[in-house]
Amino acid sequence: MKGVLRLAVLMMLATVALQLYFVVRIAFMAVVNPESTAFERSAVYNVAAKTGGLKWRQQWVPYSEISDQLKRAVIASEDASFIEHEGVDIEALEKAWDKNAKADAKAGAQAEQRLQQSAGKPSSNKAAAALPLKPVKPPKIIGGSTITQQLAKNLFLSGERTLLRKGQELVLTLLLEQLLSKQRILEIYLNSVEWGEGVFGAEAAAQYYYRKPATNLSAFEAARLAVMLPRPKYFETRPNSGYLSSRASTIVARMGGVQIP
Repeated sequence: MKGVLRLAVLMMLATVALQLYFVVRIAFMAVVNPESTAFERSAVYNVAAKTGGLKWRQQWVPYSEISDQLKRAVIASEDASFIEHEGVDIEALEKAWDKNAKADAKAGAQAEQRLQQSAGKPSSNKAAAALPLKPVKPPKIIGGSTITQQLAKNLFLSGERTLLRKGQELVLTLLLEQLLSKQRILEIYLNSVEWGEGVFGAEAAAQYYYRKPATNLSAFEAARLAVMLPRPKYFETRPNSGYLSSRASTIVARMGGVQIP
């Protein structure tokens, strides 16, 4: 019994020590730029493992040298309430939860329909019954993460999706909001977020896609980069995507009403 109690105390102390470590790391980020993030290191390692070479494009630039157009575009696309919330956007999470629940229900209905067809049972949908069986695609999971949550995850955490990791993400998000200004959070985010395979940060993205510095990005160029963020590697290989252009036009229309820190 004493051994179990001792182990529990040690685990509690280790947890407290880890949180204090994060507090110190984040406090330093108020004045010191992070050299890399956990996500960057993992992504570059994976590329190196596949290709045998190191591919890493990144150049830190101060907040003033990042186009205001890009700041507005990223907020409009990724986190419209960035200025108002304290790290977590409850309304966005509720909307994401509702959409995911509906997508899951639809996938379940499709799976049930496939089972009925494979078992030779008649389907209530005659048109669907005539179609050949196809594998049911898993529902697309829609996130409700804020810019601060994304930064917390990228800076310190792995890509696994567990309850414990999500809990740590929430703690880090609150610490970022308490210890750093909104401007500093956005500055670190824009300098470290992924924009393609081995492409990190606004300056590298602007040079890679448009051959110009991040400070000179136009509204439409900024909007295209912002739209890429959820799936940068996908859109990197599809520069002429109709969705990319259409969605960028929508973001441009929203940018005029966006307040930046």
